[in-house]
Amino acid sequence: MTEFNALEDATGWQKDFERRRRDSYTAAGLGPAAVERVLEDIRARIGDWTVAEITDAGSRVGHVAVVVTDDNGTPAGRIGDLRVDGPHAGRGHEQAARDWAERWCEERGARRLDIRLTGPAGELFGGYRVRGQLRMRRIASPPEPVDGVTARPMTEAEYPEWLAAEKLAYVDDIVRSGAMGREEAVRKSDRDFAKLIPEGLATPDNTFLVLQAAAERIGTGWLRHGHLPGVTYGYSLYVEERHRGRGYGRAAMAAGERATLAAGDSALMFTVWGGNEVAMNLYTSTGYQVVEEDRSIGLPRSAA
Repeated sequence: MTEFNALEDATGWQKDFERRRRDSYTAAGLGPAAVERVLEDIRARIGDWTVAEITDAGSRVGHVAVVVTDDNGTPAGRIGDLRVDGPHAGRGHEQAARDWAERWCEERGARRLDIRLTGPAGELFGGYRVRGQLRMRRIASPPEPVDGVTARPMTEAEYPEWLAAEKLAYVDDIVRSGAMGREEAVRKSDRDFAKLIPEGLATPDNTFLVLQAAAERIGTGWLRHGHLPGVTYGYSLYVEERHRGRGYGRAAMAAGERATLAAGDSALMFTVWGGNEVAMNLYTSTGYQVVEEDRSIGLPRSAA
């Protein structure tokens, strides 16, 4: 029978957890300094997690870590880790641990349960909805411009219209992913943009682009350099709807990669929201690997 016992001292578990995360991020292409930065962020949160030892007939077979936090006024649970040791895998302990985590979070008022995966979801979390993916690719050399697409700096006159459109697109992505309702998403959008680009076009370490083909504007781009050591984060590389279907998506990615290298970084990273299959397919076809995938399910599970 699978049982769960909260640990008073989770030091041993944490060392193993960090080792596994380090191996996963390294395999996804993150450099040593970037991996350590990510692990620092995890360590800042891990103290709030409840770590339980999974046992079977008194013997330890793995660990599961859970937490409930406030997410914009709504209690949300998270499975921080779920690990069954190799010799005991595939005997039902994984399902038992997932079910225990769902009950644990629900009993503490959580209406949603999230998990961040660094590997395939498999059947265990197949019923959880994909909220988003973090994708990344290392760039060895500047790509050639595609289909005659060029990129130039955005002007002050172009910025207000771009900002309004980006904030609206961000709201739509959040709502489409199922993460929150529209009113809540609008508030989040306002907060996030105010924090990310408080000085507009003059915000340091950010590049704002206008993409053109044959001197006609076809899209825009926004990138933040040094998001992690050596890594540029692409907040958006957008092709206007009337210009889609002509291969400009790949051209926009190439423009972003050139800007990444010009800023001194060697990898480009994006988040793609759940439900945006077009973007996911584009990133896959251009060699962007999944670093992390966020999934969630409503609680109680019968209401998911």
